[in-house]
Amino acid sequence: MAKTNPNDTSVTVSAENIASSARAASKGRGLPPVEKWNPPFCGDLDMRIARDGTWFYLGTPIGRPELVRLFSTILRKDGDDYFLVTPVEKVGITVDDAPFVAVDFEREGDGLRFETNVGDYAVAGPDHPIRVERDPETGEPSPYVLIRRNLEALIDRKSFYRLVEIGETAPHEGEEWFGLRSQGEFFPIIPAAELP
Repeated sequence: MAKTNPNDTSVTVSAENIASSARAASKGRGLPPVEKWNPPFCGDLDMRIARDGTWFYLGTPIGRPELVRLFSTILRKDGDDYFLVTPVEKVGITVDDAPFVAVDFEREGDGLRFETNVGDYAVAGPDHPIRVERDPETGEPSPYVLIRRNLEALIDRKSFYRLVEIGETAPHEGEEWFGLRSQGEFFPIIPAAELP
């Protein structure tokens, strides 16, 4: 359910209002400069991005890819919190894991070019690092790539399996690690000693 700004109860925030403001702000010029905007916080919106990349509004999946893409362009992360930001409003949303999912990749020169579920592209390298977190109990890896600003994509399972096939062993912080190389950077996945 949309919430109102606690300081101004006459303003109701909804996905429709945010979409309208986002369309006006972007006007087809690429990604809006959300990092430069500092509008007032208008409360939390009942919007959630699930771990699989599905966007929900009021508990229902958003079925229009163009609307999801629009919302994704005004997404910002401040600290550990996620917001949709326009020049006139800022609303909090819930993100279960990462806001995007990397659904595919391809080799591009000496780089790995990732594509997300919302149509963003990023070539892994110094500006777009890959990192892997492992579940402390199961050892299950969760691989991520930085897409833009401080927004990451969870690399989907099929892509991660393909990445593992092209991985290599290299020295990292005094040990041999298995990892990935892109644009001259080595991204460690697992100590080589722990490989099966």
